[in-house]
Amino acid sequence: MPYTDLFSADTGSFFRSPVRDIFKKVDLNSIYSFAGGYPSAETFPLDTFREIMSGVIEKYRGQAFQYGATQGVTELRKALSDRYGVPVERIQITSSSQQGIDVCTRVMVDPGDVILTSNPSYLGALQSFSSYRADIRGVSHEEDPVRFLRAYTDMIEKVLAEGKKIKFLYMIPDFQNPSGETLSLEERKILIRLAQEYGFVIVEDSPYRELRYSGEQIPTMYSLDPDRVLHLGSFSKIMAPGFRLGWIFAHPDLLDKIYVCKQSLDLCPPVFDQYVAAEFLSSGLLDRNLGKSICLYKEKRDLMLSMLEEHMPSSVRWTRPEGGLFLFLTLPETFDSVKFYDTALGNGVAYVAGAFFNTEWISGRRCPGKDGLNTMRMNFSFMSKERIREGIILLSGLLKESL
Repeated sequence: MPYTDLFSADTGSFFRSPVRDIFKKVDLNSIYSFAGGYPSAETFPLDTFREIMSGVIEKYRGQAFQYGATQGVTELRKALSDRYGVPVERIQITSSSQQGIDVCTRVMVDPGDVILTSNPSYLGALQSFSSYRADIRGVSHEEDPVRFLRAYTDMIEKVLAEGKKIKFLYMIPDFQNPSGETLSLEERKILIRLAQEYGFVIVEDSPYRELRYSGEQIPTMYSLDPDRVLHLGSFSKIMAPGFRLGWIFAHPDLLDKIYVCKQSLDLCPPVFDQYVAAEFLSSGLLDRNLGKSICLYKEKRDLMLSMLEEHMPSSVRWTRPEGGLFLFLTLPETFDSVKFYDTALGNGVAYVAGAFFNTEWISGRRCPGKDGLNTMRMNFSFMSKERIREGIILLSGLLKESL
């Protein structure tokens, strides 16, 4: 039966995740995979989870397996309120932070509306924006504050001159995916001033914020303007991704629309998982486990940086993230990391081509030299330290032969 005529217009804006397609083709444990954003299974406190889960069943009985409130169970919202100093009425639990991205887009964006973001930006967010037929405009990062302000102002003025409406700016300010870079306090304040001046909101995505290995903590954008910023958090990187839990901090008027929207999506976040997360958080076990995770990831980050320094061709550059799970490689402008991928995978090593995070690439406005073809994202959290060593040596050798 031909189904084409039955699909909605939105499906034409869907695009596949090249990262997920990698996972379909190969067993990640059989290759050297720098591709995914997986946390290390070493950080999952399995014995602790077993004890907490037994305790949740004993404490809540059948309630732990019943439908729950759309905004999330009170215990988890209260635990997040205590940890982050945000009023309970400003907290919405989500079924993963990816749902947070999607529901923010769904309640604010009409086809053709503009979403501003950094360039490159998180692939999962770009997929969501595209599925709602948003006009995605990326702005490349400028280190100098004056040029940073000018880059965003120029883009905003260009959009307004086209008669289009900017709904929100999407930003990962801490240890960005894919680049690993962090916005300075001055840069955060610049973006908030622009949002205030031009009348849009900011969606601050912070799944990696608590994974800092060096440098000083910087205030969240939400803390600088809680009425204009929607802050997205996640348990995926600080507890375990299989729970599929996240949260949104926002003004109650924004959360009310999200609350109603979520009723049509999943009715409520997974209740048992929320009770487990609440116990894990309120008991102090999360912080104890997080300390171990940070030590492990810092060692892996430092190892990857030292291996890159020792083995990569001299023409290759990379970011030096203060936290998170990724760093970003930049190769000579003539290099095509999309074409090179089959060579790498054929030899047993995987990465993600930087072009797949590039807003020009996603939007079809490709411009030679600005489409990210000469970049690649590298994850350092998933593999063991020994496999990181072996994988970097292998990839470096392949690049030396190609460049």
